[in-house]
Amino acid sequence: MARFDTIVVGAGSAGCVVAGRLSEDAGRRVLLLEAGGDDRSMLLRVPGFVSILHIVPQIKKTLDWGYRLEPQAHALDRTPTYPRGKVVGGGSAINGMLWVRGNRADYDGWAAGGCDGWAWDDVAPFFERGEDFEEDAPGRGSGGPIKVTRAREPSPASSAFYETLAANGVGANLDYNGPRQGGVSWVQMSARDGVRYSASEGYLVPARARPNLVLAQRAFVHRLLFEGDRVTGVMWSDSAGEHVDHADTVVLSAGAIGSPRILMSSGVGPADELRALGLPVVADAPVGRNLQDHLFFPLTFLAPRAGHRGTPLHFLGGMVQHALGRDGWFARTVFEAIAFLRLAAGDGPPDLQLHTLPWAYPAPNQDSGDRPSVDLRPAFTIQPTLLQPRSRGSVRLRSADPAAPPHIDPRFLSEPEDVEVLRAGIAWVRDVARQGALATELGAEIEPGPTATGDALTRAIQHRAATVYHPVGTCAMGSGPGAVVDPHLRVRGVAGLYVADASVFPTLTRGNTNAPTLMVGERCADFVRAAGA
Repeated sequence: MARFDTIVVGAGSAGCVVAGRLSEDAGRRVLLLEAGGDDRSMLLRVPGFVSILHIVPQIKKTLDWGYRLEPQAHALDRTPTYPRGKVVGGGSAINGMLWVRGNRADYDGWAAGGCDGWAWDDVAPFFERGEDFEEDAPGRGSGGPIKVTRAREPSPASSAFYETLAANGVGANLDYNGPRQGGVSWVQMSARDGVRYSASEGYLVPARARPNLVLAQRAFVHRLLFEGDRVTGVMWSDSAGEHVDHADTVVLSAGAIGSPRILMSSGVGPADELRALGLPVVADAPVGRNLQDHLFFPLTFLAPRAGHRGTPLHFLGGMVQHALGRDGWFARTVFEAIAFLRLAAGDGPPDLQLHTLPWAYPAPNQDSGDRPSVDLRPAFTIQPTLLQPRSRGSVRLRSADPAAPPHIDPRFLSEPEDVEVLRAGIAWVRDVARQGALATELGAEIEPGPTATGDALTRAIQHRAATVYHPVGTCAMGSGPGAVVDPHLRVRGVAGLYVADASVFPTLTRGNTNAPTLMVGERCADFVRAAGA
């Protein structure tokens, strides 16, 4: 048994930020608990390995919690796998490295909905603090822990995509993380010089040498400990057995699935559900509700000049090129161009995001968890992505056993509007694929194929739409009855306990969620310091 000033549960995206920042205070003893193993391997530090991480089951199972969704009633009862990082760095160690802040309207909406102090003007300085953008641009960070660069050497197909969208009314946008999000751009990625800048790389590596930071790996947290309504510590176990450590402050950063699981296992959650499982109730709170996630639909076309094929020889070539000079496609994210556009009538922020991938996407999906079936011909995939889904789901406990996988049900496509936005996005992509420079680069649509129209297209969406791995909202921030944490990220109804990860997002941001999650970590570290905790 040991005593710390702060215990951080989860060395994922936000947890690395919180532990790294708080350990800058030499007088503060910090314990960081991570259920997964170390990330200091080439497999996790070289950007190009991201594809291998997700398609080779033997590797994936060592880095992923292995969750599977409940049957999706509005998506043909599919039970997709639901990857969540189980390694130091969490999702930032295995994601696609896209760096997207989101839209000003997202954060202004949070503030208007009861999250005082979270409007765009409030959060922008924390985005700047966390990044080191390769260019000197207004509103962008310089010298921060996360190195951010633009995609380079795009395939001819992505160049044609950029040219066509720039000319057809979408318009080009030099920096979608700048003053304006809309338009077509080259992706920005959390990587530089052939190295993935996960939250671990940026925040935790510099902190590991500090004597006041203790990192425990393969440390499974069973529950939080309370005296009355005040958190006092954490019970966890590793190969050496069970441990109990105490702290004045506990920060829960186990992610949108892990954080609600730990809270509920500890007695903080919906009282009726906890009592039904025989768990004591510390605080009655809507933990696990409000689960949201982005969905995309992959449209794949033959593209002779896409430049990539999913063959072992092609991957070997990329590895060799990277080894010789930390360059080439293996040194970057697999995505190339990105666009944000609005299909709905009237003015307003984007409702659709597009990514380009110069490869074929697995057909029809990756639900099985086995090595996916991928067309080996040169191909180009465009992914219309639903930015503001209306569907809401939940995370619930299956039993009082904290090791039991939780019941995860995002209720994908349960709201008809979500299907309609994806249908409109698919139609828009099919139309633009026949225009300008893009028409000369793309051949036949091979997935889902040109016969997927009308009811067949709806069924294709139900069969092929996939998560972007962006679950949020299950410990939502706010001031109303649906809020689990307050605007200072303190769990309501208890003392000394904070949550800092994507679970606190009251609504999804417009774009990939890793950069906003790191921003939440930055803010939480400041809140803990300001409280004198």
